[in-house]
Amino acid sequence: MKFVIERTTLLKTLSHVQSIVEKRNTIPVLSNVRIEAMGDGISFKATDMDTEITEIVDAKIAETGATTAPAHMLYDIVRKLSDGSEVELAFPDEKGQLTIATGRSKFSLSTIGVEDFPVISGDKLPVNFAMSRDELKDVIDRTKFAVSTEETRYYLNGIYIHAKNEGETKVLRVVATDGHRLACVESPLPKGAEKLAGVIIPRKTVAEIRKLLDDAGTEEVAIALSENKIRFTMQDVTLTSKLIDGTYPDYERVIPTDNDKTLEIGVKNLAAAVDRVSVVAERTRAIKMLTAKGKITITTSSPDLGSAMEEVEAKYDSESIEVGYNFRYLLDILNEVKGDEVQIKFADGSSPSILRDKSDASAIYVLMPMRV
Repeated sequence: MKFVIERTTLLKTLSHVQSIVEKRNTIPVLSNVRIEAMGDGISFKATDMDTEITEIVDAKIAETGATTAPAHMLYDIVRKLSDGSEVELAFPDEKGQLTIATGRSKFSLSTIGVEDFPVISGDKLPVNFAMSRDELKDVIDRTKFAVSTEETRYYLNGIYIHAKNEGETKVLRVVATDGHRLACVESPLPKGAEKLAGVIIPRKTVAEIRKLLDDAGTEEVAIALSENKIRFTMQDVTLTSKLIDGTYPDYERVIPTDNDKTLEIGVKNLAAAVDRVSVVAERTRAIKMLTAKGKITITTSSPDLGSAMEEVEAKYDSESIEVGYNFRYLLDILNEVKGDEVQIKFADGSSPSILRDKSDASAIYVLMPMRV
């Protein structure tokens, strides 16, 4: 195997594949990236046995062949090479190693044979549909912040997607919750996704696909699913992942239906006020929101640090209530409101609140109160 490739192209590809590779591995070959020079390009592949990424790029190929080399070390080497340079990769050298050469620099890395490299892709995935890159980015961004990181509740460690009938309208619904807040976002149902039963896409896969979307050179993403795997294809990049094997809770039961007190407030004003008051709440993360006609008052206090209070104008004409929130959870939701105003609906100070973007009915957020 021998080829010459632009450093910029190589660095971009390696940044994608090394991101999949775990820093510590009990199986040595899982620390490596599989590199294969084929007739039509160079294939780079990495896996952690749950997720697999393959990217094919152009290069000047002198000899075909394949090997595997340490992913993070190769990425660090290429990252420190001169910008704009061309890099030659060759295998094997006289010691059976992979050489990386450019200008006056030359590196040799130990390799592991490709026969030991595992492959998780290749299964038949019967459900096939496509989403625009921007639509997929949008539904991920508006939900991923609510994904749980608590490993014992593994079925919450991802985003849940399924086809849903809303009256005569069919939508793709994307949901995430960690038990403290819930994000539920709807998107037009893509053709081919009508039979999409609920699946849970792991947190790591969501993060990786989101990074790839920023670099994607295509406007559309092909998505294929089975009961236990999902595959995303963008131009020359394919990401395959196992799905979380578990039952997602009945999230619709968490969404209140009888919250009858409505607050409407400028989202930037509210977020800025919460952010300022939170300086004193950094340890407890607890703030209080007191509603009154035409305004709200946000307060917090700490025995060690002091107290803070700020009033913000708002549209509100129901009875006054006091509710406590984790300010980080509240800010996470407010950051996803793209319109000028956010609508918050309360039942009382101890029940979940509903938050919506007034200009966009496709998303609903639920925030649990915090005892303050």
